[in-house]
Amino acid sequence: QLQLVESGGGLVQPGGSLRLSCAASSGFTFNYYAIGWFRQAPGKEREGVSCISSSGTNYADSVKGRFTISRDNAKNTVYLQMNSLKPEDTAIYYCAAGMAFGSGWYLMDTSAFGSWGQGIQVTVSS
Repeated sequence: QLQLVESGGGLVQPGGSLRLSCAASSGFTFNYYAIGWFRQAPGKEREGVSCISSSGTNYADSVKGRFTISRDNAKNTVYLQMNSLKPEDTAIYYCAAGMAFGSGWYLMDTSAFGSWGQGIQVTVSS
């Protein structure tokens, strides 16, 4: 099974930046997969943040213009560049992988993603 490991989280002041990385295990045709970033804040449901496949990208309205998703298929890695961070971005961030067919991955439907990382904390606070 595809394994995912997130890195790059931490504490940052409002207005600051972080870059999250999601590294996938080898032995898979990585570019066949859609990769999504999700987040879950305390007391809230998990929500989609951004996703990417060979067909394109999508972003939640709350992060458009501030976050950028990209991938390096040679390194089996997806990145989430987060700029102009706000306290409301504080959450545990998860990356997830799913086959890139249908519309589920683009809509960031969690059921479309079968492999999940363990998550990483992002805290935006002064």
